[in-house]
Amino acid sequence: MNMNNQIKYPVVEQFVSINGEGTKAGELAVFIRFKGCNLNCSYCDTQWANRQDTPAVEKTAAELVADVCRTGIDNVTMTGGEPLLQIELAGLIKELLSAGKAVEIETNGSVSLENVRAQVKHLTQERQSMERLSMTMDYKLAGSRMETFMRLQNFSELQPQDTVKFVAGSIEDLEKTRQIIQEYGLTQKCHVYISPVFGAIEPADIVEYMKAHQMNGVRMQLQMHKFIWAPDERGV
Repeated sequence: MNMNNQIKYPVVEQFVSINGEGTKAGELAVFIRFKGCNLNCSYCDTQWANRQDTPAVEKTAAELVADVCRTGIDNVTMTGGEPLLQIELAGLIKELLSAGKAVEIETNGSVSLENVRAQVKHLTQERQSMERLSMTMDYKLAGSRMETFMRLQNFSELQPQDTVKFVAGSIEDLEKTRQIIQEYGLTQKCHVYISPVFGAIEPADIVEYMKAHQMNGVRMQLQMHKFIWAPDERGV
């Protein structure tokens, strides 16, 4: 299937770096950051990418695939903003998978996971390709002020290669994290991570909470890039 060169994606950043979190933390990836988000989290560290007046380069799928292939890097991380808001994202994903890339979508938990996955599956019949598409989905806890926007149906759409990430800023957030993990049996479905809101809670407190509640199958993870570079530095 030919790429639709009429569709253009608003890209605010493209760069190569290491993944700072998730199952591929420490691995090189090509990052594609799209403009725009439907949420406004209290701790968002990329609000600049969501503003209406933020400059964006309009790129076709063909241009983005060519950009990625020139890097020689196998992992692609789509982030934002909210990538799943992009029109015809499935076509871009399909072409990246066809080029042999592994595609990770960082999504905020308010948009259907299944819609885009079903669209990509329709475009490609290669089962092995679909296994190289993964979703890293946030569950926005109360501290984010966005919890009411979470799409709970997503928990039934998770696949083994996917990740649910809880960004906790308080003990109350950790309590809700534990409740959600248990209620939806997340550790039996996919990877599960807890990360601290940077500067709001001590990582050691999260570890102590996990120990106290025997949270097996859950990983605590720091955002690696915020320790290597300045927390607000772009392009890393």
